[in-house]
Amino acid sequence: MPWVTRGLREGIVTTRYPRRSDGYGASFEGHVVCASGATGDEVEAAAAACPTGAIALEAAGARLDRGSCILCGRCCDIAPRSFHFEPGFETAALRRRALVVPAGEGDDKTITEAREQLRERVKGLRRSVHLRHVDAGSDGSEEWEIAALTGPIYDIHRLGVFFSASPRHADVLLVTGAGTAGMQASLRLTYEAMPSPKVVIAVGTDAVSGGLVGGTYASGQGVAGTVPVDVFVPGSPPSPFGILHGILLAVGLVGEAPGGAVSGPSRDQAEEREGMAS
Repeated sequence: MPWVTRGLREGIVTTRYPRRSDGYGASFEGHVVCASGATGDEVEAAAAACPTGAIALEAAGARLDRGSCILCGRCCDIAPRSFHFEPGFETAALRRRALVVPAGEGDDKTITEAREQLRERVKGLRRSVHLRHVDAGSDGSEEWEIAALTGPIYDIHRLGVFFSASPRHADVLLVTGAGTAGMQASLRLTYEAMPSPKVVIAVGTDAVSGGLVGGTYASGQGVAGTVPVDVFVPGSPPSPFGILHGILLAVGLVGEAPGGAVSGPSRDQAEEREGMAS
C-alpha cells in the first residue's frame, strides 16, 4: 500500500493555522497596495487599464477597491511606484468600505463597531459551526478553493467547522458568484431558512462586487443586495486560507485591526483556538 509509506515519508501535512502562522502567507500575493496620494499619468493609465474599474481617481489621490480587484496585476505593471502586490491571505473585512485603500476618515470606528456587533451575535457559535454554501452565479473557481478546505492540508473539520446539506442546520452561509437574477430568490430563501444567529460570508470578488460580470441585466453588484453580508472575502478567487480566515473572522476567532489589517488573537481567542484544534 503506497499511501502508507508515503504518509510515513511526508509526515503530518495539515496546517497548524490558526494556532500557528503558516509560511504559505509570505509567498502568496494576496492583495494590491495603493500608495497614499498616488497621482500622475501612470496612475491614470493604470485606472484606465483596470478591467473592473477598481481604481478611482480623487482629489487626494487614487483609491483602490480591493473588493472589485481581480488581482490581474495590470496596475502594478503600469504604475509600480503607486501599486504593488503585498503577501498575505488574511484579507477578509467586516465592512465593504474597509476594502477600499487607502482608508478614509472614520473607517476605523465603523470597523470596530461592526466587529463588536458581530462578536456579540455569534458568541455561541465558536466551537461548532456548520456551513451552507450557495453558488449564486460563480465561474467555478471559488468552488475549487472551498472544496480544498476539506482536504488533508487545511482539514477544516479539525476546527469544529462542518458543511451542512440543509440551511436549517447551518450557522454560516457561504455565497459565491455575482448574484445572478436567476439565483436571487433561491439565495434569499436559503438565508430565511437558516436559524438565528446566522452569518453571511461573500466569498470572492464576484460575490463582493460583481467582478467582471457585475452590473449586467442578469447580475447585480455582488450578493449584498440580496442577503445581508457580514464578512467580505476578496480575491478572484481567494485562497483556501483566505476563505478559512473569513470564516474564523465571522465567528470571532481572529481579530481585524483598523485599516483592514489583521491583528493577532487575544488571550481568550488563543485559548479557544487551542480548544478547537485539540
